[in-house]
Amino acid sequence: MPEATPLQRLRGIMERLRDPETGCPWDVEQRFETIAPYTIEEAYEVDDAIRRGDMADLKSELGDLLLQVVFHARMAEEAGLFDLDDVADAISDKMIRRHPHVFGDHHYRDSAEQTESWEELKAQERKQKTGSDGLLDDVPLALPGLKRAQKLQKRAGTVGFDWPDAERVLAKLDEEIAEVRDALAAGDADEIEDEIGDLLFVCANLARKAKVDSEAALRRANAKFERRFRYIEDSLRTQQRDIRETSLDDMEALWVEAKLRE
Repeated sequence: MPEATPLQRLRGIMERLRDPETGCPWDVEQRFETIAPYTIEEAYEVDDAIRRGDMADLKSELGDLLLQVVFHARMAEEAGLFDLDDVADAISDKMIRRHPHVFGDHHYRDSAEQTESWEELKAQERKQKTGSDGLLDDVPLALPGLKRAQKLQKRAGTVGFDWPDAERVLAKLDEEIAEVRDALAAGDADEIEDEIGDLLFVCANLARKAKVDSEAALRRANAKFERRFRYIEDSLRTQQRDIRETSLDDMEALWVEAKLRE
């Protein structure tokens, strides 16, 4: 009997974990809905390993993400819906269908024509999937807000519903900031939330125009904030000072120090 491949071994492990009688109680009680948050978390951990340049950790995190795929496929197989082979076949078919210039005899004049064809193929797939040809129909609701904003904007941009350049977006940003000021002055909580949402939406659009991933940019800003705030904490700890009794001016001075050291 031939030795199992690594993927077959993993499938066997998941099958045993999900066994109703001898499996792991936690794994057995899971459903698609309960596993989905872990799937999203593992995807972010893959991204984190890549950004840190830690290839050993990337191998581990990709394994964790693969486990999520196997988990979902096993639950689907138990329900008689599909199995892991069906998942692999579906993505293989999609890649071949979307790359006729690689797997067929089609030739594109340039990358712009290829991109246009790619969007047309995706539009056909959306119509088959949703029964509608609405451009925004299949942008996942579960995406992080900034990421989803950029996807919505990009889709709308494919039919020309888009600002022509970043300067026009900056002008819109000024307009939205003024509206946030008015909402704050009025003190209406619902209006404040609405206007701040508009402001964030325009910020995501500005990032897109600058060819920046807004979600990645915010994560970078978060990391910067953490790094500088920890410098404040460490500096005060060295001086044997309590951060809760430190003035804002003193903390601001340490913040500037942290910024200069970077």
